[in-house]
Amino acid sequence: MTQTPVLFVDDEPDLRIAGEQTLSLADLPVIACARAEAALDHISPAFPGVLVTDIRMPGMDGTALMAEALRRDPDLPVILVTGHGDVDLAVHSMRLGAYDFIEKPYAPDRLVQVIRRALDKRRLTMEVRALKAQAADGSADPISAQLIGRSTAMAQLRAQLKAVAETETDVLIEGATGTGKEVAARALHAASARAARPFVAINCAALPETLMESELFGHAPGAFEGATRERYGKFQHARGGTLFLDQIDSIPLPLQGKLLTALQDRAITPLGTNEAVALDLRVIAASRRDLAQAAAEGAFRDDLLYRLNVVTLRMPPLAERREDIPGLFQILLANASARHNRPVPAVSPDMLADLASRDWPGNIRELRNEAERAILGLGHGGAASETGRLADQMAAHERSLIAATLSAQNGSIKATYEALGISRKALYEKMQKHGLARDDFRPADRA
Repeated sequence: MTQTPVLFVDDEPDLRIAGEQTLSLADLPVIACARAEAALDHISPAFPGVLVTDIRMPGMDGTALMAEALRRDPDLPVILVTGHGDVDLAVHSMRLGAYDFIEKPYAPDRLVQVIRRALDKRRLTMEVRALKAQAADGSADPISAQLIGRSTAMAQLRAQLKAVAETETDVLIEGATGTGKEVAARALHAASARAARPFVAINCAALPETLMESELFGHAPGAFEGATRERYGKFQHARGGTLFLDQIDSIPLPLQGKLLTALQDRAITPLGTNEAVALDLRVIAASRRDLAQAAAEGAFRDDLLYRLNVVTLRMPPLAERREDIPGLFQILLANASARHNRPVPAVSPDMLADLASRDWPGNIRELRNEAERAILGLGHGGAASETGRLADQMAAHERSLIAATLSAQNGSIKATYEALGISRKALYEKMQKHGLARDDFRPADRA
């Protein structure tokens, strides 16, 4: 059962009891109040639920209650229950901030439907606030804060990173484009004993081959034409800290030999000198190419690979962690909102499930672009084509849809099977078939 409460306010006992029963049967915990003043005892920015209130009540009426509730939290969804003669007043109240209104006599299903939509909005609001608070809290574990997701693949990756962070071992990170290799490297550095020292990142593929050796190892004055003064290389800039070599497979074979010597000896010899410079640093290398295959093809030195792959971490693509997509998208929306100083648009569970069902060949980078477009009002739908055996596609698609819907519904079984249009029994059977557990999709602070 979801733990998000609904404040239901009505001074008429029969209507209050009927509303309370309707919501309880719909798996929605309810706090029923006979007076507006009693409801205000529960309302604050930390209140995770929504407010449903009759308009016509003695003392403080529904519009006054709404005004006070929105003063305490302008983002609180307020649903007004109106009589036939109050429709104009309800419409006016929506201009003042009401989320929706429902006219008496209403069908129970209509009440539940409106409340569920409001609860989805409230949940997204609370998650965005939590993300902003987390971003402002420098004490958060950098690995857990930066590598977000409740999929098995991400849980295993975080555990590996935390174990490696406590050591001085060099690390190789492999993964497709956009999977977050540099994010993982930065988190590893931030969680290590070297966190206070420099993190120096260099994209080897972006360096001209003629300047690569100088960029990495530095040079002395007169080492080559145009070298008028001494220059420190990236290795020296990273002393005491971490050097991140992205797309390391772009380094030419002759220079790979010098890199191997630097890693083995923890010393470099700048161009134009014969004097070795001792170094204290950790090296994290990354490649979107399978380096073992590259070594087998003669494009990468196998001895350098053996030196690098003492610890190899693999960044999972979004296709292997579809259940993480709803949460990731909301985080990226919050970040884009802060960058562009624009409000976060409403995101329905159906939209989140659709996003999770798509292929994302650009992975998180592509998902970030989608969030940027949504903030700028340029978002568009459309799923990418799939390849492979039909049976495998259908099974993977079914699992991803169920996982994404569970995630969007915070693990609520009832909300999930209703959203998917299947029976409770069918949902349980499919969850068992695909190895999905309800508890994996419930918020961490939920009992």
